[in-house]
Amino acid sequence: MLFAAMAGAAVVYPVASAPAASADPCPDVQVVFARGTFEPAGVGAIGQAFVDSLRAQLPNKSVAVYAVNYPASLDFARAADGVLDASNKVQDVVTTCPNTKMVLGGYSQGAAVMAYTTTDTLPPNYQLPAGITGPMPKSTAGHVAAVTLFGKPSSGFLQMLDQTAPPITIGAEYGPKALDLCVDNDPVCSGNGGDPGAHGSYAVNGMTDQAAGFAAQHVTTDVT
Repeated sequence: MLFAAMAGAAVVYPVASAPAASADPCPDVQVVFARGTFEPAGVGAIGQAFVDSLRAQLPNKSVAVYAVNYPASLDFARAADGVLDASNKVQDVVTTCPNTKMVLGGYSQGAAVMAYTTTDTLPPNYQLPAGITGPMPKSTAGHVAAVTLFGKPSSGFLQMLDQTAPPITIGAEYGPKALDLCVDNDPVCSGNGGDPGAHGSYAVNGMTDQAAGFAAQHVTTDVT
C-alpha cells in the first residue's frame, strides 16, 4: 500500500472496519492494530484478515479489537500520532484489564507504528515527538502475548520516506514474541523486492493465518 501510493499506482483494498468490542469490559484478548498508508479508518484489509483468523483460532476466547487512530498518510512524521495512540491504549488496558492478553499488530506504515510503540531504545540526541515521553515501562511487555507485523518498511525504504526518522526496531522485551513477516518481492520491506503488488498480498498468501496461529499459540500457552 505504501509503495503503491508513492509510485502513483491506483491500488484499492476492501473497506474494513474494526469489529465491535466485546460486551465484557475486559476481554480475554485485546488486539491493537495499525492500518497501512491510505487505508480507510479501522484496521484495514490486512488487519481484518488477521483478526478474523485469530478469532477462528481462539473460539473459546473473547477477542476485542482496537484500531489505532492516526492519519496513515504519506506524511510519515505523523506516524508518531499512531505511536502515541497505541501506547495510550496499551497502557489503558494494562491499568483497567490487567488479566487481558494483548496482541499488537500492524501493516506497512502501521507495522512501523507498532514497532516504534514497543521500542526501548532511542538514537542519541533524538527529540521525541510532542506527547511522547519515552518508551513504555518494561513491565508492560508482560501483558503483551504477541506482536505481528506485516510489510514493515526496511531501513532503505524508511530513508526515502523520512531521513530524520529513527530506525524501526522492536524492543528487546517484545522480540521473542514478535513475528515480522515480509513477502520476498515486497519493495517496502525487502531490500531486493521489485513487485509493488506483493505489498498487498498478505491477506491472500497465508501470512495473516500464519501470524494468527503464532499469536494464538502465545495467547494460549502464556508465552510472555
